[in-house]
Amino acid sequence: MKLATVYSRAQLGLAAPPVTVEVHITGGLPCLSMVGLPEAAVRESKDRVRAALINSGFEFPLGRITVNLAPADLPKEGGRFDLPIAMGILAASGQCPAEPLLEYEFLGELSLGGYLRKVRGLLPAALALRQEQRTLIAPADGAAEAARVPSVSVHGAPDLLAVCGHVDGHKPLPATTPPAETTRGAAHPDMADVRGQHGARRALEVAAAGSHSLLLMGPPGTGKSMLARRLPGLLPAMTDDEALEAAAVASIAGKDARHWGCRPYRSPHHTASAVALVGGGSVPRPGEISLAHHGVLFLDELPEFDRKVLEVLREPLEAGEIHISRAAGQVRFPARVQLIAAMNPCPCGHLGDPRRTCRCSPEQIRRYRGRLSGPLLDRIDMHVEVPPLPPEALSGDPDPAPERTDVVRERARKARQCQQQRQGTSNAALTGSDLERVAAPTAEATQVLDTALRRLGLSARAYHRILRVARTIADLDGREQVDTAHIGEALQYRQLDRPVGE
Repeated sequence: MKLATVYSRAQLGLAAPPVTVEVHITGGLPCLSMVGLPEAAVRESKDRVRAALINSGFEFPLGRITVNLAPADLPKEGGRFDLPIAMGILAASGQCPAEPLLEYEFLGELSLGGYLRKVRGLLPAALALRQEQRTLIAPADGAAEAARVPSVSVHGAPDLLAVCGHVDGHKPLPATTPPAETTRGAAHPDMADVRGQHGARRALEVAAAGSHSLLLMGPPGTGKSMLARRLPGLLPAMTDDEALEAAAVASIAGKDARHWGCRPYRSPHHTASAVALVGGGSVPRPGEISLAHHGVLFLDELPEFDRKVLEVLREPLEAGEIHISRAAGQVRFPARVQLIAAMNPCPCGHLGDPRRTCRCSPEQIRRYRGRLSGPLLDRIDMHVEVPPLPPEALSGDPDPAPERTDVVRERARKARQCQQQRQGTSNAALTGSDLERVAAPTAEATQVLDTALRRLGLSARAYHRILRVARTIADLDGREQVDTAHIGEALQYRQLDRPVGE
């Protein structure tokens, strides 16, 4: 047979569009040409495939070999097409049966010795394969990752010979099983380790209960980072679909899903670029905001980030996804994250510290806080002060003893369960008529909120975020309607809406 067809998958963001690898062998001067928008790594596969076939004991056919990667207008990148190209050459030259190949999809990079190397994006390929009636054959290193997808059959192979033995039926490969879930519900730092900071602890609980974004502001050493690291432990366990989505993003980035079922926690340094934060590059890759999908993105020293870098967060924080456009097309990455940030109150960091004198002028403080744009701060639900603690709060046994994480998490879980039963989503995601319906305050609470709006000059976005936070506080209290106490507490969580000095 001179023509063979093999199925594979490309990678386009979180999608894995199908690719048909057609191999045709004719007479003529020996050469191998490749068409179908192959990038450099794909074009180089002809040398890897030739060496792998010869070193595996096969004959590399003499003649003109044409490899077509269809569809022709879809860019192909990486070494993932080495295995399907090799199998197509073997089938077209009669060294491997061609008919069984139609039952499989192949992904894998070949070494010169014929061994298979892991490639990025196996999990998205397996997710896309759920709608097909084919079996995935992938490198043994990484096949267990793809096997996590329910109802998808995966076989992991160590080398090219093993793949051929499975296809022709001489030595079938065992079905790959997903690894045991040893990390779901892994231990997180305990809230009981946090001394004092009752206001910040309460704000963290509210944020966990309603999926709200949170900005912690206070002098150095008051526990802002300590509190942020405890937020993932307050969040409910991931569902299977959420775990698959988060692991798929990690797979595209070439990271192992070692913490399967645990909510991601990403904390990029303030020198991170816009591409590192939201993704991009000539071949688009997910950024930190996508790697934190269904988890927590912590931005420490928020004003130290470049302002242009922070501004690119505005749209994905609102939409829950990021679109990266290139000349060859557009790529979408999910970005449904819970943002938590920390900052000092002034350039020297000692504003509000009774033990140290702040030497910053009001103008310096305004310029420092002015590094954060109003539209960005509007998109952060809660701004909370974290004051310095007196020495006696740090020594000896606290009275009363701080609550443990599991106690606070249970309250947050009940509040989230109430939200799911009422509106099918978290309070932070409420919009439009749903927000007006479930978060409508009492007449007295409405008057308090209107007074605050006029005094502070809050935007419509800030108004809606106050309502969402108040609704979450009411859920924690087990109340059906938002009243004055809930609105008052929600207003206390908008510290940066107040002019400097108030």
